[in-house]
Amino acid sequence: MTIDFVRYPRALTCLAACAALLVASACTFTPPTRPAAATLPPPAAVNSVTLDQYRDAVAKRIAERSPSYLERRAPQAMLRSLVVVAFTVDRDGRLVRSSVYRTNGDDEAEATALATLRRASPLPAPPAKLLNGLGQVEMMEDWLFNDDGKFQLRELASPQALTFD
Repeated sequence: MTIDFVRYPRALTCLAACAALLVASACTFTPPTRPAAATLPPPAAVNSVTLDQYRDAVAKRIAERSPSYLERRAPQAMLRSLVVVAFTVDRDGRLVRSSVYRTNGDDEAEATALATLRRASPLPAPPAKLLNGLGQVEMMEDWLFNDDGKFQLRELASPQALTFD
């Protein structure tokens, strides 16, 4: 039995569709296997006490390396500037990068914050459990500037004054 495809064009379309289905059914898609959750190593747990202790050690290092810039009294009620610096420290305590994250635009305060951070380098070596996959820890610190240009670090700061002098 032969089919006249000129007279019956639908037969040709049907035959083509059947052939495509046969070819497609011969192919299988096998997704890549994923290791079972039990075989994956757990993510590193970061103990907040350890992070707080490291932040405190870094702040103390910055303060001890820049004593002439340090404000010994409580920060004034209305600060001249608040500069937030983001920085990265490697496993040996070397400063990898630093930049101003947030500021009110006080160029002098920004420059002082970055300079005092660089002056404190090398910083204390971070605990191994704080390191990311690149062997670094990323963190931020706030520099609280009074009108006289002296600062306190938020990590070590006294309570802020409540009244204007």
